[in-house]
Amino acid sequence: MALPGMRGTDHIGITVPNLDEADDFFVRILGAERFYDLGPFERDDDWMSEHLAVHPRTVMRRLRFFRLGNGANFEVFEYEAADGASPTPPRNSDVGGHHVAIYVDDLDAAVAYLRAEGIRVLGDPTVSRNASEGQRWVYFLSPWGMQFELVSFPEGKAYERGLDRLLWHPAKPGE
Repeated sequence: MALPGMRGTDHIGITVPNLDEADDFFVRILGAERFYDLGPFERDDDWMSEHLAVHPRTVMRRLRFFRLGNGANFEVFEYEAADGASPTPPRNSDVGGHHVAIYVDDLDAAVAYLRAEGIRVLGDPTVSRNASEGQRWVYFLSPWGMQFELVSFPEGKAYERGLDRLLWHPAKPGE
C-alpha cells in the first residue's frame, strides 16, 4: 500500500544562515522566482520541539518560498537556534546528507556561468555509465556550503530504452 493521495513533491525545505544571501543565490544565480515570506515565529511552550524536533525556544526568524523552474518549490528558513546551530551543512557521506540536483539543457554553459559568478564548482563534469549513460553531472556549492548538482541528459539515459514509464524529467514535466 502507498501513501494515500500522494501526488508528488510539493516543496523542499532548507535552513540557511542568512536569508538575504540565500535569496540572492536562488533568484540571481539559479533564476528562481520569489513568492512570499513568513515570520518571525517563536513560542513559549513546547510546540517547536513537538512539531519540528528543535529546541523549544528556537526562533524561526524568517522563511521565504521560491519556485525553481518546472521543479519543486523551496521553503528557505533562517532560524535562531536556542541550543546552537551547526556552522556547516552535512556532507553527502553524513547521515542526513543531501544535495539538490538541477537539470540544465547545456551543462558546459551552466558550469561556465557558475564559475563566472564565483560559485565553487567541484571538479569537472563527470560522464555517467551503466543505467545513467547519456548523463553528465557536476556538483557545486551554495555560498553557505550546501551541495547542489547540475545534471544534463538531452538525449536521454540508457535505462529509458524500451520502457513506457520514465523518471520525471523537468524539461518534460507533462510526460
